Amino acid sequence: MTVENTSIGEMLAATVPMVRTLNLEFLEVTPERAVLRLPDQPEYHNHIAGPHAGAMFTLAESASGAIVLAAFGDQLSRAVPLAVRAEIGYKKLAMGPVTATATLGRPIAEVIAELDAGQRPEFPVSIAIQREDEAVTGEMTVVWTLRPNS
Repeated sequence: MTVENTSIGEMLAATVPMVRTLNLEFLEVTPERAVLRLPDQPEYHNHIAGPHAGAMFTLAESASGAIVLAAFGDQLSRAVPLAVRAEIGYKKLAMGPVTATATLGRPIAEVIAELDAGQRPEFPVSIAIQREDEAVTGEMTVVWTLRPNS
């Protein structure tokens, strides 16, 4: 499967079982921004009837993966995108459906230039998790790399 012949949402749902399990919705995916939604599902609630922290982590990490594929999908023949590390902070109580909005932390051309130079570039993706009232309930940063194929 390539980014060219399928949507990024379909690609992630086909290759990442947790995306399907949580019924994540891909609202927008571009190289500049990815917005995913986690519907309100009682089977994924925590002890206070909001979305479980693990579900919100998966939502945010999936948004970061979507933007990485949108930005660097044309590099998949020579490099594999991999998450290196992630940090999340839960800021406010999340209730009901939540969205995650991811933004790339470095210019695409700069990352590709490092890859062209034989390096293994790293770049951050910042994600804001919000309730329907737009209050930010969590913030996450995932550092990704493009590992050159051997």
